[in-house]
Amino acid sequence: MDGTTFRESVEASKRTELDRLGSSKLLIALTGARIERPRVLEVAAHSEHAARETFRAWAADESHPEARAAFEAVAAQEDEHLDRVLDALDGDVDLADGGPMHAYLRGREDTVERVASGMVGRPLVSIRAHNQLIGFFVNEADEVGANLFRDLKTETAAVIDDGVALLDELCGDDADWERAEMVAEYVIQVAYDDYADSLTEMGLGVKDIC
Repeated sequence: MDGTTFRESVEASKRTELDRLGSSKLLIALTGARIERPRVLEVAAHSEHAARETFRAWAADESHPEARAAFEAVAAQEDEHLDRVLDALDGDVDLADGGPMHAYLRGREDTVERVASGMVGRPLVSIRAHNQLIGFFVNEADEVGANLFRDLKTETAAVIDDGVALLDELCGDDADWERAEMVAEYVIQVAYDDYADSLTEMGLGVKDIC
């Protein structure tokens, strides 16, 4: 296997979950059905903050030099993303430190697993959230907001390319690729389960609304 086929395999395996995470109902789940500009931006800020903290923690104890440099770069990018989202907010926000997906990510100690889950699985989820954020601001006729999240989506998608390239260097045998697939797919599943649980708590059936 190589990085390209790895990504294709992960996306094919989790196509249903990714498609549903790309549903217009994602913002209902993320905002608790409070789909209004301040709340949408707060949710985005929480996400950027959680990602920044995850990658900062990884960079602090990662022994592989190229992986450490990659984690530092993503942490810096997420820090910039957070600043840009906070600038768009009219007021302060008490930033939460991640949900189930980031709890799972922070439990990864192996370099291959960190790269696969954090730089491939996680951003495959994130770009679908960005699509919904872009759509929200387009519907609000807020081109500045839409362009903000278009930029964030483009930069987040580039992390996948970096992660795939890094896995090409890190994975030495089939067992490494299998482990990478397992964690990348699982982080998508964790994000999906959290999404589905949120909808269920609001009395919404996932299959019925996708």
